Parts: sequence; structure tokens; C-alpha cells
Amino acid sequence: MRPWTRTSIALRSWKPARAATLTRAPIQLSFSRSPFATTSGAMAPAQINAADLTLLYPTSLKLDVSSFESFSVALVPYDVRAPIPDEHADADILVTWTNTNLKDAAGRLRRVRWIQSLAAGPNDVLGAGFDPTQVVITTGSGLHDHTVAEHTLGLLLSSARRLHEMRDSQLQGRWPGHLGGPQPDRPADRFTTLRDAHVTVWGFGNIAKALVPSLRLLGAHVTGVARSAGVRDGVEVVAEADLPALLAHTDALVMILPGSDATRHVLNADRLRLLPAHAWVVNVGRGSCIDEEALADALDQGRLGGAALDVFETEPLPPTSRLWKTPNLVISPHAAGGRPQGAERLIAENLRRFIAGQPLKNVI
Repeated sequence: MRPWTRTSIALRSWKPARAATLTRAPIQLSFSRSPFATTSGAMAPAQINAADLTLLYPTSLKLDVSSFESFSVALVPYDVRAPIPDEHADADILVTWTNTNLKDAAGRLRRVRWIQSLAAGPNDVLGAGFDPTQVVITTGSGLHDHTVAEHTLGLLLSSARRLHEMRDSQLQGRWPGHLGGPQPDRPADRFTTLRDAHVTVWGFGNIAKALVPSLRLLGAHVTGVARSAGVRDGVEVVAEADLPALLAHTDALVMILPGSDATRHVLNADRLRLLPAHAWVVNVGRGSCIDEEALADALDQGRLGGAALDVFETEPLPPTSRLWKTPNLVISPHAAGGRPQGAERLIAENLRRFIAGQPLKNVI
């Protein structure tokens, strides 16, 4: 990495200038609270010389960096499994994806000004110790919408058509005759099809909006749940206060909630009792949103039709977890996302904005 010296810096998120032995010519930066200031209070330069910037990008996914090259920024690939080399510890911009050494980076990247996570949320970056009041943090919100929606649809269809039972029978060399042959059409006491099914989507953001068209195409009646009521993309969304009445008529509950203190165990024993005995629960949000013990109890006691979970309170799911042997439970290993689509476009757009001193997309 080319060395440099910065001078005349009036910024809370920056550390003192480097020692005089660094040789890059000084650059003058002017700072302002607007328009680049984040809601958390961190500020960034109103104008930046792109040639004086270094961007570290991960090799944990194949990125086409050609769209970044026009900005004249120094582009440096790095291994997310290893500590960032000392010669790159003065980088200005860090792009993260499946990093295992973020805590080390948080302690050593003392001049980083912007972190672009490609994950849907900032939990890994914040958990590593990066302070959003000292560095601008942006997420990959929107990059996983369609992949998560597709996986959710797959879990719903698999649950309705009992594909997990068929696979279990196959491994046992047993013909599951009860699943074949003539079957009742849309029985009231079972979730067997999305046609005319009442699907409740709790957490009505971009993933839900990507999922709804497919659900409707297959004939489902969709109702959203969010903090405030309204009509979003043609879907009726009720407030969480009205959730109890809605659960009583739900065939499939899809949870796409973020993880926070406010959402911890929001699906608890009391709310599980409100669901019909044939209902299924699908969780592609965060594992902490479900009381797993209460869910296992409901399934063990036959008070719930089934559950398909892609996220868990502890991941990987420990071998000692009772969920492994809970009946009518499908375990998906946090596989819904994991494919950030359009990452290059997001990085390039935010890089353009960063250099121009404009507000970035997906600032936490």
C-alpha cells in the first residue's frame, strides 16, 4: 500500500495524523455535518481525492472490481480468514463478507472511515467492536432479498407437500403410502397447499415484498405484520397489536424479523398457543426471535403442525439440541441468503457517493 500523510483533519472518527516518516503528499480535507453525516453522528469529508483512498475487498466471494477501477482508488484484496496485513492497516474503506477476523481488524484499522458489509445486517461489524459513531457503517440490505424469498418459498412448499417425510421414508427404504394416492383437497385440519392458505408474514420489509408475488401466484392469501398498519405493495399489513387475532386464522406463519432485544422470543409459548394445530412456522429472520424450547414443546405435544427453521439461537445448531429430534421440524443450515446479488453495484454506488461527499445507501 502506498504511504501517505494527512493534515488538517477535524473529524471525530479519525485518529491523529501519521508520523512524519510517511511520504505521501498531504491533502486538505474539508468536513461538514451535512450532507454526509450519519444519523448516529459520524461525519465524513465533504470532498475526497479518490487517488488517496485505499479499499480492501474480500476474496471470500468473486467480485468483479472493474466497476471500481474508474474511481482511481487503490484496490487491495484480502483474505477474510487471516488478519489484515500490517501494510494494509491504514486502509480507508473495508468491504466485509463472512470475515472471521473482524475483531482483530477493529483493533488495528485505526484510519478506516467506511465499512461496507455485504451481510443484510450490521451485527457482525458491530459485534467486532466497530463504533458507528466513529466510522460510517453500511449494510448489504437488499442484496439477499430474492435468494431469501426463494428459499422461504421452498420451505413452505416442502412443508405443505411433506417432502421431508418422503425423504425420511426413502432413507429407510419405506414407501410412504399415506402421502400418495387420492388425497382430500385443501383439508381444514392440515396445511397441504398454498392455494387458499392464509399466510402471515411477520416482518414486512424488502424480503417480504419479494416473496409475496410468488405466494399470490400460487393462490395464497397474504397478510403482513409490522410495527404500524397500512397497505404496502398492495398487501394489508396489520400492527403487532392485532397479531393475536390474526394468528388464530393462520395456516403458515413466516417470520422475517431482525434480531434485537425487542424481538427476542417474540414467538413464545403464549403466541404459539394462538396458532391452529395444523399451522406451520417458517423462520428466515433471526433465531433469537423464537423461543426454541416453547416451539419444541408445541411440536412434541402435537399442538402445532410443524416448523421449518433456517436460523437458530446458536449456530451451528449444537449436537445436543433437542430440535434435531423434534417431530415435524425441518432444519435448514442458515442457507436462505449467502449469495449477495448485486454487491458490485452497491459498492460502486456507495463508493461514488463517498468520494462525492453524498449520503451513502444502507447507513445504519
